[in-house]
Amino acid sequence: MTGTMIHLNTLRTYRYQWMGGLLLLSVLVWGGQRWFYGPQMPVALVVQRDFVQTVVASGRVQSPHRVELGVQITGSVKTVPVNEGQTVHSAQVLIALEDAELLANVRQAELAVTQARAKLRQLREVQAPLAEQALLQAQANQDAATRALQRTQDLFNQGFVGQAALDESMRAEQVMRAQVKSTQQQLSSARSGGSDMAVAESALSQAQAGAELATSRLRYSQVLAPVAGTLIARNVEAGDTVQPGKVLMVLSPAGETQLVVQIDEKHLNLLKLGQSAQVSADAYPDQRFTAELVYINPGVDAQRGSVEVKLRVTQPPSYLQQDMTVSIDIEVAKRTQAVLVPTEAVHDLQSQEPWVFKVVKGQAQRTPIQLGLRSQGLSEVLDGLAAQDQVLATSNVVVNDKAHIRPVSTLVVK
Repeated sequence: MTGTMIHLNTLRTYRYQWMGGLLLLSVLVWGGQRWFYGPQMPVALVVQRDFVQTVVASGRVQSPHRVELGVQITGSVKTVPVNEGQTVHSAQVLIALEDAELLANVRQAELAVTQARAKLRQLREVQAPLAEQALLQAQANQDAATRALQRTQDLFNQGFVGQAALDESMRAEQVMRAQVKSTQQQLSSARSGGSDMAVAESALSQAQAGAELATSRLRYSQVLAPVAGTLIARNVEAGDTVQPGKVLMVLSPAGETQLVVQIDEKHLNLLKLGQSAQVSADAYPDQRFTAELVYINPGVDAQRGSVEVKLRVTQPPSYLQQDMTVSIDIEVAKRTQAVLVPTEAVHDLQSQEPWVFKVVKGQAQRTPIQLGLRSQGLSEVLDGLAAQDQVLATSNVVVNDKAHIRPVSTLVVK
């Protein structure tokens, strides 16, 4: 019995030793493989295809200019027939003030014009003809007095009349001569260029100016849309008392639509007028439209380290609204059949000597590369790699040059 128990203990011991040996052998094999073949690491496949470099930014929809509207006279608001967000046409009434007093002033001014015009017409049609008749009569009277004086002079010379008769005849001729001169002046004054005519014409001009002023003030009782567009702000209600100098409405004119964007100044050397861009509104991310770069601000915003640029949308979609937020990809360069590698795989990216770990026969070999365009997580390789090469997918690993590795999870550049 005792011998049997010893035999069982011996078998159990052998079994434990045998299992421990297998475990040790497994560890040695695993460790040997890891030492010989290296650790598992994700790699990326280098591809070759057409490549577009873009500058990505966010901006807002904005018309080239906005029109701020207010009143030109003090008054009480009668009606505001438009609402914020409404599309209006040119010359449409936006604000109407109380205008009863202004209308009365216009009627009064028009009556003054009518009276001045009647006075001028009376001068031309009545007073001037009467002055002409009076002149003819005065000239006839002068002629008669002149002839009478001549006869009296002859009689005086012959001694038939005395000095008193001659003096009386001379006085009568002088009175007629003065009367002719007076009627001549009256006629000249009543004719064009005369003083009476000038006074009447001046009175008419003054009345017409008063009528124009009253009419202008009446026009000021309405604020009209200077151009067609969309009302984007309204700060007035019926019954308000308003004064000149206060902005009551803001109008976004219809027509050209622009996108205003702040671009990081480090991208300034990539931007050029005329570059195309793909745009999507944040509210409609699946719908894209095109825009063109038309303005680059010559100055840099020192506070934000950015440059303001503007893009023109030639065919804005119907859903595009003022001040909408948009995402913009500006195409700054293109390459045909570029060799591409993930930017994340590049070591010393900002240095003059970037490099990658190229996988060659299970080894990670440090390989210098020359970079070209970079955009959206990809970098163009001008020299050092070729299509279908494999590189370690990330630079955030610690690997010795020519160390053994086991490629896994191959990333294909898209």
